[in-house]
Amino acid sequence: MKYLVISDIHGSYKYLSLALKAYNDFKCDKIICLGDILYHGPRNDLPEEYNPKKCIELLNQYSDIIEAVNGNCDAEVDQMVLNFNIQTPHFTSINNKMVYLCHGHHLDMVDKNAKIVLYGHTHISIIEKVDEVLYINPGSISIPKGDKVHSFGIINDLNEFTIYDFNYNVKDKIKL
Repeated sequence: MKYLVISDIHGSYKYLSLALKAYNDFKCDKIICLGDILYHGPRNDLPEEYNPKKCIELLNQYSDIIEAVNGNCDAEVDQMVLNFNIQTPHFTSINNKMVYLCHGHHLDMVDKNAKIVLYGHTHISIIEKVDEVLYINPGSISIPKGDKVHSFGIINDLNEFTIYDFNYNVKDKIKL
């Protein structure tokens, strides 16, 4: 299976649309959303084409293939309008690998059994190994920080995680 991994949409219809185009272009089977879905948050400027209502409509079209975790900007009301569950941090199976999904604002609370952690929150794409744990952040699709590149991840059926920009240039890659 192929997975599109996105984080920190923050209500940007423009970048959500581009991410879903990537979902189709890369022929993905599922979407993993690592939080901060609809609201831009008090510390962020409004992202381009900020339109949470249009994002709701678009995301609900894909509700049967989205696995999402809650971010620090997600609210209880978001679950009332989205047709997929926004879950607390948890383990999931991705191509026969156990992967811990979380937003990243509480990385200090990651399950001690985790060997692979997918997270968002920082808006900076990174792949790093710390104490035998692989931490991967695809970056923000809508409000990038650090290198200022809008980015997303793809997990392919060879268990490779690749971070791309929206021109489909490879930013980073690792075998899971």
